This record gives sequence, C-alpha cells and structure tokens, in this order.
Amino acid sequence: MVWTVANQKGGVGKTTTAVSLAGLMADRGYNVLLVDMDPHCSLGYYLGLDVESLEHTGYDVFVHGRAATREQVKQSIHATSIDGIDIMPANMAMATLDRKFGHTEGMGLILRHALNRVKQDYDVVLVDCPPVLGVLMVNALAASERVLVPVQTEFLALKGLERMIMSLELMKSSPSQNINYMIVPTMFDKRTKAANQAMVSLAEQYGNAVWRDVIPVDTRFRDASLEHLPPSMFAGHSRGVVAYRALLDDLIDEQVAARNGTN
Repeated sequence: MVWTVANQKGGVGKTTTAVSLAGLMADRGYNVLLVDMDPHCSLGYYLGLDVESLEHTGYDVFVHGRAATREQVKQSIHATSIDGIDIMPANMAMATLDRKFGHTEGMGLILRHALNRVKQDYDVVLVDCPPVLGVLMVNALAASERVLVPVQTEFLALKGLERMIMSLELMKSSPSQNINYMIVPTMFDKRTKAANQAMVSLAEQYGNAVWRDVIPVDTRFRDASLEHLPPSMFAGHSRGVVAYRALLDDLIDEQVAARNGTN
C-alpha cells in the first residue's frame, strides 16, 4: 500500500497524520516506510533525525533518477528508533528540484520507480508532501494508491482545499493516473461555531469524499512530537489517537474491499 498525505496549504496536520498512521500500523505488525517529500524536513525532525548531517536522503533518489538501483534507494532509507518504521528523509536541497529538473521528461515518476525497488521490504509506504504543487508532490501523487487530504476545520483552510481538490481532479482526468482521495477533517473543536460550520460546508461541497468522522484538537500530539514518538506510542488512549485508529480501520477496510472488487 502506498498512501500520500497532501494539501496545498500548510499547518493542516499532514505530518501528524503520516506519523500517527505509521505508528498505528507499526503497532499492528506492519513494516512501514515513511517518505518525506517536504524540504522543510518536518517528518525527519519529528522522528529525531538530524537530516542535514545525513550522507544520503531522498534527494539522492532524484539525482539518480529512474535509473536508481535498489542499493542506491536503500542508501537513502534510514532506520528510526521505532520498531517497524523506516524513513526516507528529505533535506533542504530538495527545494531546488523544480528549478533543476522541473521540465525533464519522466521526472514525475521517479519516486514510483524508487519505491518499486524496495517494495518487498515494506507492507505500507506513507508519503508526506510539501504544501506546493511541484515535482515533489506530483511524484508522491503518481506513486500512490490513496491520497489523504487533511484539512483544518476553519474557513481559510477550506479555501485552500479547493486548490488541492482541483489539482487531484485534474490528475484523475489522465488515463494513466488513478487517484483515489479522502478528505480528513483535522483540528476539530466542537465548541467553536467555525469548526461546526466548516464541517457543514465540507459535507455540502464534497459529500462522500469526506471521511465520516473527524480528528479532534489534541494537545497530546504536540507532546508526542517533543518526544519524537508517534502519538499512539506516547498517549495511546488520547482522543486524537482513538480518531486516527478509526481512520486507519476505515482505510484498511476500503483497501481490502477495493482489492477484492467489492467497492
């Protein structure tokens, strides 16, 4: 399974979503690869890596291009302190890829080819995207079976969501690309009028593309990041983790149904 977490707006919970799902899947015995496509390197820093000191990162995969060998891809993957979770970290040099390679033919499929080299090593890959539609996000989307679009439940985030969904729908129109996406409401505070109005707007505008539940505001997410741990391994019974566990259950049920031809 390759799932990408993407939105063209920052601060909506992309990294938290990727790490939370990775932790829950590792808890269940899955071998998980996290891939950071964001030059801000939030995923690597979250898991306690000093990414700028690493000799090899995901940047190397793009330098090698579609000719990257299995060993070259594996060099860019690092173990974390968490059993069952490896990471292909980003570095700041990845911010230069659009300028260097943005118009190179086949540049949008490099990550897909790289993941094919190591697919036998992992049960699931979770890709964290930058909030910009460029080479890095296009690679992540092209490699994915499922796209999760976290959206903060407030007005400005909904406006940003429109751009993301337009981009996904445009890519879906390509005969070579089959993008299946789910909008995941995040940072929901049921006490606020704005959050409740945002949920009404999401349901009206996007219908069944919106997940049936919400990820609530949970301060334990911040505490978990300070300890460099997935939330499920830091506060496994917190309300946010309970919500992500329900999301994972739904995603796996849908994936199984799709593969069995019953969805």
